[in-house]
Order: sequence, then structure tokens, then C-alpha cells
Amino acid sequence: MRILLVEDEKALRKVIQLNLELENYEVIAVEDGEMAIQKFESEHFDLIILDLMLPKLSGLEILKTLSVKHANLPVIIISAKDTSSDRIKGLKSGADDYLSKPFEIEELLIRIQNLLKRQGEKNNQQELEIVRFGNCMINFKTFEATKNETKIELSQKELHIIKYLIQHKNEVVSRHDILKSVWGYDVFPSTRTIDNFIASLRKHLEEDPKQPKHIKSIHGVGYKFLDH
Repeated sequence: MRILLVEDEKALRKVIQLNLELENYEVIAVEDGEMAIQKFESEHFDLIILDLMLPKLSGLEILKTLSVKHANLPVIIISAKDTSSDRIKGLKSGADDYLSKPFEIEELLIRIQNLLKRQGEKNNQQELEIVRFGNCMINFKTFEATKNETKIELSQKELHIIKYLIQHKNEVVSRHDILKSVWGYDVFPSTRTIDNFIASLRKHLEEDPKQPKHIKSIHGVGYKFLDH
């Protein structure tokens, strides 16, 4: 599991990173908001630990970016702001958990484990078998697909990409989210790879690939699947 740690206090950052690495997490630690955005837009992470009061970009500003481009990425806020209104604001901004400083490292580790477990259960609940939309049918169990009752050939990568989009239907997913899910690499192929696969999927599945009804482009962000 890869964790992005965003904390400007050097001593605390080192302590958290060391303890996470002792638990066999891979940790990338940065000290300001701009570096955080650069990291999660160029690499994949399973969870973010985020301070609110940061140089250059605040934690709340980072959460706004995440809510648009990486809405499914779990976030734990760690902050010296400990009033109930601060916690409510952070959670309403898209964080999944909020831990006030000072805190015990053991508590942070437990919260990380619980959050990653819930995320895994959520993903498992979204397993698909047969899906129908428009004039198309895809059987993810047998890897078979039809359009207008005629069999179409989809590659395994194409099937995995459309499955991921369907699992997150009506949500915007970024190219990096798709790459992480389908390729799972720490160093990804070019995001242009995704655009090429999307173009191929539209040719197979859309009535008019130039005016897609199901696999929609969201400019500057990624793609959204609609089943109506």
C-alpha cells in the first residue's frame, strides 16, 4: 500500500513516515501543498494523510482538487485545529477521517487499517457479472460482449477499463485512477494510452463514437460512464 504523507512539521513527518514504513507501507512524504498535488497527479496512492495548515496550498484546497480528480482516494486529516467546527469542515470537504494533534501513532495506524479495510470492502461490493446499457451487453464473468445482439471482441485491457468505469458510473474518474486500477504500476505508461483505449471502446460500444452517450470525456479531468 502506498501512502502520501503531507505534513510541513519535519519532526512529526519523520516520526509518522518511520512508523508507517515499519508497518510495511510505502510512504512518500512531502512538506507543502503544491508538492502534494504534483505527487498525486503523477503517481498512484492508496491513501493520503493530510495536514490542513500547509505552505503554498492549504489542506482544504488540496481536498477540493481531490474531490474533482481523485474522489475515491481515502484521506485522513491530521491537524492542530481540533474544534468540532474544524472537524465538520474537513469531513464535509471530502476527508474520510479526522485526527486532532497531538495524537498517538498507534491510533493513526488503526485508523489507516480501518479505512483501507472499508475501501477494500467497498471495492469488493462493486464486483460485476452482467451489465447492460444501450444496445450493449457485457458479461464480465465470461469476458463476452455483444452490441445489437452481435458478438464483439474486447481485449482484456478494454474489459478491465470499461468495468472500472461502470463500477464508478456517474462519477468522474481520472486517467491515473484508471491506470492504477488496470495496470497497477508505480510508474505508469503514458496517460495517452488511456485515451487510445477509450477511443477503441467507443468504436465498439457507442452507436456514434464521435458523440458518445455512455463514455463521456470530462475536459482536463478524465472520463465518466453513464448507463442511460
